[in-house]
Amino acid sequence: MPPRPRLPAGHQPLDQILFAQGFGARRECEGLILNDLVSVQGQLVNDPDAAFPEDRLDMVVDGQPWVTHVKALVMLNKPAGYECSLKPGAWPGVHNLLALPLRRRGLQPVGRLDQDTTGLLLMTDDGALLHKLTSPKHNVPKVYEVTVKHPMTEQQVQSLMSGVVLDDDPTPVLAEKAEMVSELHLRLSLTQGKYHQVKRMVAAVGNRVEALHRSQIGQLTIPDDLAPGQWRWIEDPAVVLP
Repeated sequence: MPPRPRLPAGHQPLDQILFAQGFGARRECEGLILNDLVSVQGQLVNDPDAAFPEDRLDMVVDGQPWVTHVKALVMLNKPAGYECSLKPGAWPGVHNLLALPLRRRGLQPVGRLDQDTTGLLLMTDDGALLHKLTSPKHNVPKVYEVTVKHPMTEQQVQSLMSGVVLDDDPTPVLAEKAEMVSELHLRLSLTQGKYHQVKRMVAAVGNRVEALHRSQIGQLTIPDDLAPGQWRWIEDPAVVLP
C-alpha cells in the first residue's frame, strides 16, 4: 500500500480522527466509514483516507452526533453513588456516565469527590491541564455547599477562615471564604485539595457534614440545564484557571 500523502498541519485521515476520538480500533473506525456510517459537516464520507481538520469537526458517527476535540475537557454533574477512582470498588465509577468514546480515551477526574458528594466534576485527557488544575501553585478555587448537622456559629466560621489543624498535618488549613447561607447551610471556598478536606475541617470546628455539593470551580458553575449524571464539553479551559 502506498504511503499516505503529507497533510496540512492540523489535518488527519478520517479513520485516524475516529480512532483518536475513541470510536474503536483502527479497523473498527475504517469499517464505520466504509459502511457509510460517518458523515462530516453534513456530508456522507466513505473514504477512510479523506483528510479533515482534527479539532472541532462536526461529525455523525453511527447515528451519534460528535464534535472532535484533540484534548478533551468535560464537566460532569456528578450524582451520589459514584466513585471517582479509576478502579472503583463498592460503587460504579464516574466514567460510566460518559459517552463510550470518552470512556475509551481514559479521561481522568480532576481531583476526586466522595461517592456521596455531588456536583461539579471536571474530567480530561490533557495531562498538562490536569497538572495545572490540581497543582497548589495555581490556587484554583472550588466552592462547596455544605449541609451541616448542627447550626453553625460565627466562631466556627471564623475558625475555618483562620485555619484548623487536621490529624495528618500540623500545618493549619484554611478556607479562602466561608459564609453562612443559613443556620445549616455553609458555603466554603477552598484552594487546597486534601483528602476529605471539607468534612474534616467542619469536624475540626465541632460540627458534622450531612451533605456536600461542589457548585463551582474557578469561574465555572453547573448550568441549570445540566441534570445530575449528564456531562458537557468545556470549550475554553480558561474558565477554570485563575
